Amino acid sequence: MTGPRPPRRAAVLGSPIAHSLSPALHRAAYQALGLTDWQYGRFEVGEDELAEFLGGLGPEWAGLSLTMPLKRAVLPLLDEISDTADSVSAVNTVVFTDDGRAVGDNTDIPGMVAALAERGVTRVERATVLGAGATASSALSALGRLGAQEVTACVRTEARAAEMRSWGERLGVRVTTTGWGEAARALSAPLVVATTPVGATDALADAVPATPGVLFDVLYEPWPTRLAAAWSAAGGQVVGGLDLLVHQAVCQVESMTGLAPAPLAAMRAAGEAALAAG
Repeated sequence: MTGPRPPRRAAVLGSPIAHSLSPALHRAAYQALGLTDWQYGRFEVGEDELAEFLGGLGPEWAGLSLTMPLKRAVLPLLDEISDTADSVSAVNTVVFTDDGRAVGDNTDIPGMVAALAERGVTRVERATVLGAGATASSALSALGRLGAQEVTACVRTEARAAEMRSWGERLGVRVTTTGWGEAARALSAPLVVATTPVGATDALADAVPATPGVLFDVLYEPWPTRLAAAWSAAGGQVVGGLDLLVHQAVCQVESMTGLAPAPLAAMRAAGEAALAAG
């Protein structure tokens, strides 16, 4: 473990941002790591406001967590991006170096891999992804790391389908696309990753297979989703959005503070407490 850096600031940006759990997770990490002078906040920032916000940051800033709609909007504003972030053209983490450079990374991908590994899923040959967008492309990358040979993406429009096929080609994952009306059939895959907004998969709760595999639902509030509840009731294993949030935040804390390992258990407990408190 390297020595701690001087007191710094970090924050999560996005819109909407009021219900983000990131402050609870990062503050718990700071406390456990003894970084009592570090601060972590949250700021409502839209795409049109991002450049001005970044331009106003001082040297005390260590890093930023980014949520929607900023994960792709930030790309042209950075000095450098990691290979992981470049592979999906999505950044959810910005780290400011000692010489003032802004470096973008994507911790959603290793976060997904770690969350699945924690539940014993370290390899998968076939999977289904529900939805498209930045989180879906990160899911494709994570599935590629797990050895997936075939992924079915269920999307609502042909434009989204073409986008997912393109991401598959870029990431070296064979992607077959189907319309949303075929999503119920696609739930039979050994691993199903739901990347859709709240309520989008509710109608699929009645289509859970008799012997379900693993469901990774990236939502954490409200929890469980109807699909996750039905999946568990049928005996399937469920990995939730809090699992993803905690594991990707672990990577962020380590990158921003220079301290490792980040306190996974303390961060998870803080997230659970924040959700319970509403």
